[in-house]
Amino acid sequence: QVQLVESGGGLVQAGGSLRLSCAASGGTFSTYIMGWFRQAPGKEREFVAGISWSHDNIYHADSVKGRFTISRDNAKNTAYLQMNNLKPEDTAVYYCGARAGLGVTLRPNDYDYWGQGTQVTVST
Repeated sequence: QVQLVESGGGLVQAGGSLRLSCAASGGTFSTYIMGWFRQAPGKEREFVAGISWSHDNIYHADSVKGRFTISRDNAKNTAYLQMNNLKPEDTAVYYCGARAGLGVTLRPNDYDYWGQGTQVTVST
């Protein structure tokens, strides 16, 4: 059983930056695909970015490409999401997910474990 804990969210002005962290425990972190998703009020959970255990499979949603960067440190059992040039439409609860599989997928239902989420609010 894998436990995931997100941190690093907060309130930031448009154009600012935040770095989210997702600390994992209780499993073999280096074997899991890690993904970041977000969910705004009244909307479905959407894919933001994903990374394979070996770093050779990395995807970012078109809406964040060039602004957000996913990474992971297997020695620290932690995944990260660096978010730059934030926009008000990035406001959401951000979740990290882990899945035991062969590649990054964009579907939330493909992920086996989830954190509790961290709020990101971008003001104008």
